[in-house]
Amino acid sequence: MKRFGVSLEDNLLDELDSLVEKHRVPNRSQAIRYLIRKNAIQEKWKGNEEVSGCIVLVYDHHKRDVINKSMHIQHIYPNAVLAVQHVHLDHHNCLETIAVKGKAKKLQELADRLISLKGMKHGELVMSTIG
Repeated sequence: MKRFGVSLEDNLLDELDSLVEKHRVPNRSQAIRYLIRKNAIQEKWKGNEEVSGCIVLVYDHHKRDVINKSMHIQHIYPNAVLAVQHVHLDHHNCLETIAVKGKAKKLQELADRLISLKGMKHGELVMSTIG
């Protein structure tokens, strides 16, 4: 671990302290590490590198063919889909989390196709990294 000094304007220091408090990070150093990692992950996604993530979907399972269409799309990307978890939220709504890994653009394409299906109420691709 290396130590270094950082000079910040008062308003940026206030923003950093707000981040520490909001995310309940133990200290400013941990918050800075968090921000650097978050930025590095976003850069990997922009660069179409090998990444991992999770597609989160909420849908009405009573909508015609939404489940079959979702499965069909997932089968088009067999190397990207690692695992699927299906949860019944209530009588109408289901939550699916789809663990994915692959080139960033391919995963975004997969997520966009799933999220745009008729019957999807909400969808989001949560980006992460492999290492």
